[in-house]
Amino acid sequence: MATQILHNARVFTGRTMVHESAVIITDGKVDDVCSRHRLEQKQLPEDSVWTDCRGRLITPGFIDSHIHGIGGFGTEDGKTASIEAMSQLLPRHGVTSFCPTLYPMEESAFITAIREAAAGCDHTPGAQVLGLHLEGPFLSPEKAGVQRTEFFLPVDLDRMRSYIHASGNHILNMTVAPELKNMRDLALFCTRAGIILQAGHTNATYENMVEGIEAGILHSTHFFNAMRPLNHRDPGVVGAILIHSEISCEIIADGHHVHPAIVKMLLSRKAPMRVALITDSLRTTGQTGGDLVANGEEIYLDGDIFRRREDDVIAGSSLTMDQGVRNLVKWDIPLEDALITASCGPAAILGIDDRKGSLIPGHDADMVILDDRLQVTATIVGGQWKYCSELW
Repeated sequence: MATQILHNARVFTGRTMVHESAVIITDGKVDDVCSRHRLEQKQLPEDSVWTDCRGRLITPGFIDSHIHGIGGFGTEDGKTASIEAMSQLLPRHGVTSFCPTLYPMEESAFITAIREAAAGCDHTPGAQVLGLHLEGPFLSPEKAGVQRTEFFLPVDLDRMRSYIHASGNHILNMTVAPELKNMRDLALFCTRAGIILQAGHTNATYENMVEGIEAGILHSTHFFNAMRPLNHRDPGVVGAILIHSEISCEIIADGHHVHPAIVKMLLSRKAPMRVALITDSLRTTGQTGGDLVANGEEIYLDGDIFRRREDDVIAGSSLTMDQGVRNLVKWDIPLEDALITASCGPAAILGIDDRKGSLIPGHDADMVILDDRLQVTATIVGGQWKYCSELW
């Protein structure tokens, strides 16, 4: 693979913004990020491929650690082909890696969905699958949201072992309710297995959350949503996450799941590296035809969020990662902070920041090229161009 030089660009490395710079890619890795002056002094292979970025912004690729589907394809399909289709569609939104997220469902269907999604980890035509995110089934029926409570289960280590076996050790993160009986045993087991536990769909008290933190539950799912709220006499889940700096959190920045002012408050309280922008998008996101069904239920699009047709409850997001970044900037979040929540923040939280989330030498050449309106013009995964807009 020839060396690539993306020059005449602004580059956000994940730590700092560098103007009039270039990114050099060799063998699918970032070889160097250098100024125009230093680029002119470097000795580069004669067959290098040069791309003039025309002043656009190059930033680390977006990482979506909580996504159920897009474009009519979803994890609930129980098909490897659906994971591959998600992989192919996501680069147009700047996503270079993601965690397919599975809802609780009937046990045999859940095992099949895990097995099929895991098989997609090695067949990614576009964005790379980092591992699976299980959103359940060890959740609280008191904070179910639109999850189907008939598939919620008590904590069971043997059942957890069966999920890990079905996944071929491809489970990366899992949403749990910390207050459930035997949760400490599960947390310790998952920590040893390298699975990141995150508190969500939970009615835990503050004390429950502290116990969960002690057992290693250090991340949280779609913060503020489907969890016990803050009360001055019971800080609850929300209070615990705000009070304890060691807990990181996901956030859905669509302006509906969480008010923009609350998002700004969160980012004044938590460092951007401890916040992961997610979409939580449903299989119907961007779907161009057919019935709108997600997790086996009819839904409809109300503006830019999905609601369950049965009772109008918010069923999920139609957000994409690039729109989430644009929303954060529109809400007066500094551009660099918005980009961190979409890339190096999730990488650090997921424990993959040794190879992803930053444009520094030796890291995977996963990057997005954005225009001055923060629209995606190109997405590169492992040095390969996976999306390029007609405007390029």
